[in-house]
Amino acid sequence: MTQPAETALRQIVGAAVVDSLRHPTRLLVARRTAPPQFAGMWEFPGGKVEPGEGCEEALLRELDEELGIRVRLGHEVPGPGPQGWPLNATAVMRVWLAEPSAGEAAPLQDHDEVRWVALDSGGELDALPWIPADRPIVDALRALTARLVETARTAAPGPDPS
Repeated sequence: MTQPAETALRQIVGAAVVDSLRHPTRLLVARRTAPPQFAGMWEFPGGKVEPGEGCEEALLRELDEELGIRVRLGHEVPGPGPQGWPLNATAVMRVWLAEPSAGEAAPLQDHDEVRWVALDSGGELDALPWIPADRPIVDALRALTARLVETARTAAPGPDPS
């Protein structure tokens, strides 16, 4: 008996667009318009990696197409698997921190609203109706950004003792 061929998972990329890669305090979130089961829910903007494209290249393209922004990529938000975060039975998503470098974010494609929300827990970020597969990424993002802020704080030069 032969084993069925493994189906390759479709690679998706997403961005946790923050106000600062060094000291992130706010996150840019985007509300989906489609497909119907996700319309009105919030997500990390991004999209499919096209044939011949690298993940980071695809993410830069998607952010330009969907939101009209250029970004500088930072750390990847590590997922539970080598291809990132499971979205469904056929797709996984890698997510990077990104800081806007040009353009003003606007819902150009696939979204009807974008907004900045505070990264602190218990606030608007937690209250938003997230696409279920993105919810665990929110928690991982918050942990990663807390580590980055702490690293930046402890690496900052102290006051001159003289």
